[in-house]
Amino acid sequence: MRRLLNGGRVRFVHARILAFVFCATTAIPATAQTLTTLVSFNDTNGAEPNIPLVQGRDGNFYGMTGTGGANNAGTIFKVTPTGTLTTLYNFCSQPGCTDGINTPLIASGLVLGTDGNFYGATTEGGPNSTCNGGSQSCGTVFKITPGGVLTTLHSFNGADGSFPNGMVQATDGNLYGTAQEGGANGAGTFFKMTRSGTLTTLYNFCSQTNCTDGGGPSSAPVQAIDGNFYGTTFGGGAGLGGGTVYKITPKGKFTTLVTEGGSPAGALVQGTDGNFYGTGARGGTVFKMTPNGSLTTLGVVGQYAYAGLVQATDGNFYGTVYGQPGTVFAITPGGTVTTLYTFCTQPSCTDGDYPLAGLIQGTNGNLYGVTIVGGADTACNLIQGASGCGTVFSLSVPGLSPFVEAVTYSGRVGATIEFLGQNFTSSTTVSFNGTPATPSVKPGTYLTAKVPSGATTGYVTITTSGGSLQSNKIFRVIP
Repeated sequence: MRRLLNGGRVRFVHARILAFVFCATTAIPATAQTLTTLVSFNDTNGAEPNIPLVQGRDGNFYGMTGTGGANNAGTIFKVTPTGTLTTLYNFCSQPGCTDGINTPLIASGLVLGTDGNFYGATTEGGPNSTCNGGSQSCGTVFKITPGGVLTTLHSFNGADGSFPNGMVQATDGNLYGTAQEGGANGAGTFFKMTRSGTLTTLYNFCSQTNCTDGGGPSSAPVQAIDGNFYGTTFGGGAGLGGGTVYKITPKGKFTTLVTEGGSPAGALVQGTDGNFYGTGARGGTVFKMTPNGSLTTLGVVGQYAYAGLVQATDGNFYGTVYGQPGTVFAITPGGTVTTLYTFCTQPSCTDGDYPLAGLIQGTNGNLYGVTIVGGADTACNLIQGASGCGTVFSLSVPGLSPFVEAVTYSGRVGATIEFLGQNFTSSTTVSFNGTPATPSVKPGTYLTAKVPSGATTGYVTITTSGGSLQSNKIFRVIP
C-alpha cells in the first residue's frame, strides 16, 4: 500500500496488495441489499480509511484514516449512523510526529475500552527512530477519549517490536496485541500492555527453527472463551511460508496450531459454535478451525481476502474482498458464498472501491465498513490512478436485526458489564441467560448491569419498550 507521508516520504507494506486481479468466485448472486455511502473523504478530513470501524457508547462509529488530514499523516474520526463526520484528531500534530503517523495495514481497528475510551496503534511515529536502520520511527500505542484528547501510551523501539497492528482488551483489563516486525528475531512480537502503557513482550515470533512458529503477525489476536488468545501470521510456517495460526496463553505459553495457513491476514473470529473462522489471502479462502487446530476450507470468496470476518445476528459470516472491483460477501457456516455488493458500480466509483478493512455489525442491525478509494470527492489520487479519498458505508441486509452488544463477553458474579444497543430507557430490563439483573441506564445506547448471583453462561437479553433484544454472542460466567 502506498503511504504519502511528510515531505512525500513513501513506505511500501505488503506490496502484493497492489496487484489488481479479476477473479471468479463461487458466489451466488444476491439482491435486496442496500448500500448507502455515508461519508466521502476529501483529504482535508482524511483519506484512505483502512481499518474496521468500532461502535462507541454513544451509538456512533469511530475509525482512522491512513493518510490525509491537517498534517497528511492520518486522522481519527467519528461518524454518526446517518453520516455526519467529525475529525477528532490529526496525527503528527506534535513536533517530530511523536504522537504517531498512519494507521496499520490489514489490521484491527480501534478498541472500545471498558473505561469508555478508545485504544489504537500507529505503524510509524513516536520518538524512537530506531527502525529500518534508524531512518524510521517504529510506531505507537495511544488512548483517545470520545472527545478527541489523545495520549501516547507507548512508543516502540524495535527491540520491543515495531509497526504494531492493533490490540484487544482482555478480561483482565489489559491490552494484548502484536507488532508485525521487530523483537528479538525481527519477525514481530506478541505483547501485553496495561492501560497506563507498561509493555511486556510475551513472545518473539520466528523463535523456532526456520520460523515454523510464524513471522509477521498481521492483525490483533482474539481472546477466546477459554481465556487464551488466537491469532495469525502472514509469513513463516512450513512449506512456502504461507503463514500460521497460533494460540498463546495470557502468560505467554505459545502453541502453533496451523503451520500452513494460506497467508491469513485478518483477525480471527470465534463463532457461536466455538470454532474459529478466518480468511486466507492466498487463494481467497474462508476457513474454519477447531480450537485444537483442525482446519477446513469452507469456500472461495475472491483473491486478496485480507480482512477478517464478522458473525452477524443471522449466524452467517460477512466480509470484504479487496480487488478490482471489491466486494462484500456472506458465507454460511456450511460454506455457501453469496456476493452481496460489488463496488464501483456507480459512475466514477462514488460508492467507493478497494474495501481493505473488515465489516462490523452495528447494534441497529446494519453492516458498516470503509473503502480506501472512491467516493464523491476526487481530491485524492492514491492508488495507481484511482480517484477519490475513500468512503464510509452502511449495508442493510434482509434478515439482519438489531441486537445488544457487550463490551466484554465474560465476567464473574458481581462484575459490572457494559452493553451497547438501541432505545434504552429507565424501564429497560436485563437478564443473563434468564437470570434477572438490575441495569443502570444512560438513556439511548448504553447501559451497565452487574452479573447476578445464580447467572449461568448463555445469551444476555435486554428488553425495551420496542421488544426484547439478544446479545450477538454468548456471555461466559467465570466461576
